[in-house]
Amino acid sequence: MLPAFESVGTAPGAARLTVIRDDPSLPPVGTRELSEKDAAEALAELDRSHVRGCRKCVLHERRTQTVFGVGRARPDIVFVGEGPGQDEDEQGFPFVGKAGQLLTRMIAAMTLTREQVYICNIVKCRPPGNRTPVEEEMAACSPYLLRQLAILRPKVIVALGRPASQSLLATTIPISKLRGRLQDFPPPELAGLGLPAAKIMPTFHPAYLLRVPGEKAKAWEDLQEVMRFLGLKPSSL
Repeated sequence: MLPAFESVGTAPGAARLTVIRDDPSLPPVGTRELSEKDAAEALAELDRSHVRGCRKCVLHERRTQTVFGVGRARPDIVFVGEGPGQDEDEQGFPFVGKAGQLLTRMIAAMTLTREQVYICNIVKCRPPGNRTPVEEEMAACSPYLLRQLAILRPKVIVALGRPASQSLLATTIPISKLRGRLQDFPPPELAGLGLPAAKIMPTFHPAYLLRVPGEKAKAWEDLQEVMRFLGLKPSSL
């Protein structure tokens, strides 16, 4: 049986995908576990000093503002999408449009709130026309995501959609085959970048679920697996 979010809105052998890269011009990726207060300050400094003025790719040319991330600074779960849309570009926060409303209900179905998790995207500027970011854009922005994850140190990363899932797992395996099970993070291809150990759950992007609501049952299965790992109990339906 599906929770409340159901009602909202309408291979092995695969090639490696190495869009997650570091940038030595940025401060080193931190390996020390921070208090929640210090983590919040570190995130704010990363945003203020490096992300807001970024011009590393063409996406900066048409943005209204960057969209860094929002939520708890030391969460158990980090949700990673692909990039801001028009609503996010205007408001400066991730997942605030229709897909964001669905994500909020998905989080609520896990007995959590947006304030208890962290939400961000691979790229911090809106791609024109809300298109999928290309590899060069994701690579340019990935050093910021590396540092976010190193500061946040989540127990689980929920990768929303193909770009986030394939990038974070360094693979071209389709999302339909990646989803459904918790996997170790980081993968061997991303070893040595200073990323903290965690689990990652690839699943469908909320925008895709709005277009193809029949896949919501599979997304709920993925979230339930995350809940079991974290010891979360589903609310009564």
